Amino acid sequence: MSAKAEHYDVIRKPVITEKATMSSEHGGVVFEVAMASNKPQIKEAVESLFGVKVKAVNTTITKGKVKRFRGRPGKRANVKKAYVTLEEGNTIDVSTGL
Repeated sequence: MSAKAEHYDVIRKPVITEKATMSSEHGGVVFEVAMASNKPQIKEAVESLFGVKVKAVNTTITKGKVKRFRGRPGKRANVKKAYVTLEEGNTIDVSTGL
């Protein structure tokens, strides 16, 4: 497997919410990442895929909610998000797609 394919396994998709959009005004980007990934892997993946310098990576795990599917209780998957802060002068436009 190529290195680029491994980076795409770490970073699943950008998170586009009101909070994520507000952080992009201050040099931050939010990605949904693989549960097994760690901060150095996320930093390396973002730097190589987008050609930017990463200042910091903060992660959070959102536990899946218990919901009802067709009348039966089920559980949504847990989601890991990475809040990536970029160095001054670096930007990533996630609205155009990868």
